[in-house]
Amino acid sequence: QVRLVEFGGGSVQAGESLRLSCAASGFSVSSSDMGWFRQAPGKEREFVASIRAHRGRTDYADFVKGRFTIATDNDDNVVQLQMTSLNPEDTAIYYCAAKDDDSSAFSEARDVYWGQGTQVTVSS
Repeated sequence: QVRLVEFGGGSVQAGESLRLSCAASGFSVSSSDMGWFRQAPGKEREFVASIRAHRGRTDYADFVKGRFTIATDNDDNVVQLQMTSLNPEDTAIYYCAAKDDDSSAFSEARDVYWGQGTQVTVSS
């Protein structure tokens, strides 16, 4: 069965870094499109970053470009989000997502699997 579990959330000060990990089971991250989304209180879930199957194209939201990096660890079947230069606006619950390698964007995908989320809090 497909399962996604996020690790690495926590509380940091502005300017510091965090690395989130998403452990996948029931499928291979190397053969799937993987992504990270986040949702702040009172706001809709928004796209953060994605990586295409087989370490293909990566995409980032404008507000994280140059600060966040998405990558897969195929040996451990994990997708990571390295976050640097964090600011209070990055405070949110971060969700790992997966979908089939079908050349579509997450917004266009028919079926997306989601993790339970991990809280990231950035203090000024």
